[in-house]
Amino acid sequence: MSFFIIALLLVLPLSSVLATVLPPRQHGFHHHNVQQRLPSAWYHEPDNPVHRLFRRGPADYAPVGSPEWSSGFQRAVYDPSSMPKEWKDALDDALKAGKIPDIPPSNNTPGTNPVYPPGVNPNSDRVCSATYQCRHEDDIWDAPPGVFGIGFDDGPQPFTPKLAKFLESKNLTTTHFLIGTNILYYPNEFRLLFDRGDDFAVHTWTHPYMTTLSNLRIVAELGWTMLLIHNSTGGFLPKYWRPPYGDADNRVRAIAKEVFGLTTIMWNQDARDWSLVTGGTTTAIIHKSMQSWTSGESCVCGLLKSQAEIKLAGPKSPGLIVLEHETSEDAVNSFIDAYPMIVNNGWNIMSVTRFANESAYQDPATAAASSAGSLMDSSGPLTTTVDITTQASDDSINDVTQQPAEV
Repeated sequence: MSFFIIALLLVLPLSSVLATVLPPRQHGFHHHNVQQRLPSAWYHEPDNPVHRLFRRGPADYAPVGSPEWSSGFQRAVYDPSSMPKEWKDALDDALKAGKIPDIPPSNNTPGTNPVYPPGVNPNSDRVCSATYQCRHEDDIWDAPPGVFGIGFDDGPQPFTPKLAKFLESKNLTTTHFLIGTNILYYPNEFRLLFDRGDDFAVHTWTHPYMTTLSNLRIVAELGWTMLLIHNSTGGFLPKYWRPPYGDADNRVRAIAKEVFGLTTIMWNQDARDWSLVTGGTTTAIIHKSMQSWTSGESCVCGLLKSQAEIKLAGPKSPGLIVLEHETSEDAVNSFIDAYPMIVNNGWNIMSVTRFANESAYQDPATAAASSAGSLMDSSGPLTTTVDITTQASDDSINDVTQQPAEV
């Protein structure tokens, strides 16, 4: 046996030898090598302190879709009192350090923009509400020049396989802004996205208006989604998120950043494909909008937010981040329909998290013990004992199934 290995070392590159004699690392899906499958941009590096909030040990992760995998997660709004102590402590530390601004929560009537209490200016430097189009310097609103950044909200969904099939046919990857409860409802669709190497980002647990929530509810919406993605990918944690409805302010941003290390990704054009199912727009209008954005032509695109003339002329600067969804077949078809226009007009199509970060891949299972290993608790994947019937706190919203199918 030793003679065979020596001979093999003499005639093959080291990488080939390792691939021959070392079995793939086992994890939640049991049959993949995570190092080969996962992309290089969407997750925190294994030595990032945020891993301390999501305990992990040598035990294998439960297969996605199994009862063991979903146990401890509930399919509705979480009571903040049920969240892990580590998350609460991280929030308390950030508050004591003065890193979370004291901005009162907003209020909203369904279908309307959140409104702040009298005397609170949403466009002030103190608040900087993205709902009111205030751009914080740390948010990502634009793609690099010449880049059409693709990402799809509200997945996974029954329409995810059609989108994945098309992307596969074009050798494209994308970012999926995932709703935590949707992962529970559609584990096979999630597994499909993981298998093809797409990028993942957080879109909260139940898709609420984030500025309307208490600090603890904000932590719960982000943390439970991150935990489920962590347990479903062999220990990887997203480092990007997109607020539902684009609703974030400096308080929400700070909690996302200081507690979970999350960077906010917004958009600079809205296809309004989320309103296809309610008649708020049509595929023809979306086609016309895409034609305008990608070609530099002028048009009055009807049902855009401002209903104003849009013109992205000449140089493709800034690049495009178009808000798109995988919530209906028509929404998916709208992107498929737009694809030839995007390509023919010379845009470089790229997953939004990939131009946001170009960090190199490092498998957390093989990271040096002096870095990532010291951050991982040895007690195994973080689990909970929350009863599925736990009631939400006073500032809760309805079950995710009652939320408007919007941004």
